[in-house]
Amino acid sequence: MTVSVTLSFYIARQFTLAVSAMILSLTGLVSLFDFIDLLRRVATRPNVPTSLVSEIALLHVPYFMIEILPFGVLLGGIVCFWRLTRSSELIVARAAGISAWQFLTGPLSCALLIGMLATGALSPLSSMMFRRAETLDHVYLRNGGGPLDLADGALWIRQADTGLGPRGVAILHARTVHLQDGVMQIGGISLFRLDEADHLIVRVEAPRGHLAAGKWIFEDARTIHPDRLPVAVGDFDLPTDLTVPRVQESFASPDTLSVWALPGFIALLERSGFSSIRHRLHFQTLLTLPILSGTMALVAAGFSMRPTRRGGVARMIGSGIAAGFALFTISKVAAQFGDSGAMPPLLAAWAPTGAGLCLAVSLLLHLEDG
Repeated sequence: MTVSVTLSFYIARQFTLAVSAMILSLTGLVSLFDFIDLLRRVATRPNVPTSLVSEIALLHVPYFMIEILPFGVLLGGIVCFWRLTRSSELIVARAAGISAWQFLTGPLSCALLIGMLATGALSPLSSMMFRRAETLDHVYLRNGGGPLDLADGALWIRQADTGLGPRGVAILHARTVHLQDGVMQIGGISLFRLDEADHLIVRVEAPRGHLAAGKWIFEDARTIHPDRLPVAVGDFDLPTDLTVPRVQESFASPDTLSVWALPGFIALLERSGFSSIRHRLHFQTLLTLPILSGTMALVAAGFSMRPTRRGGVARMIGSGIAAGFALFTISKVAAQFGDSGAMPPLLAAWAPTGAGLCLAVSLLLHLEDG
């Protein structure tokens, strides 16, 4: 038992070093291409300094690290297990009666831990830095103030409205929306105030308005009750828990939110009438990251522990890399289906990981037990 524990720690250390080196190498390569692309975009903007391009590229690094992590675990694991097999260390261990399931416990635990650290610790840092990078990109490279300015279209919001009933609902429609000096201005406003049975109580029309602290303010508003003539009421206030950053985040990429902030923000989006599909998919994808990392470690072991004397090692390693690419491609395709609403976000995030895990376990069972 002591031998297998010591061997597991030894293999886990080799695995962690190989995976870390591979993740850093791949992240550096992707960041280099990102930096070159930013330089190409800034070439036509003489007023934008190169230091800003470097800042944006550095802010993208944690995001790329999370994106590349599963494939880094796969390639790092293949390199680690291939080297241990070529040096006959794994062959001697298996000849001594140590099962592959025993000495793979350490690497598998390390892969799961790396995935959990990426989800729980690196994700908040990545979201914060990515949000800053997106802001700089919109301001200096796209001539905009943010994603809300780019939307520049109709705004639909559904929120609780207890002013006319304990379970009332308010539906806000604005034909135009834009930011001006940090204040969200809306125009062509129609507000529908409903009771708990979704029966219309009153309709409010206003040519313009804005979002203030804790409330919507509609200017030159008029109220229209069923079967009554419109009544001018001047300025009209509607309490809300929305803020300008929250509305902006609903238009922004879900990558700008950490895994800890996503559940509450998803609930807020659903209460406000915004679509939360992208955010729910991103949240489930972050949750699957530890399992996906462990799956990649098992795939790497299954495709790289073939004894060199049997031949066909290069083909096996190539098959492992191809399997990793296939799993990565399938996960991205499933994510597109989930993003479009054709597939539930839970299924789109977990199905590829589950399929890869079944493949890895089947391969190891065949390798170990024949």
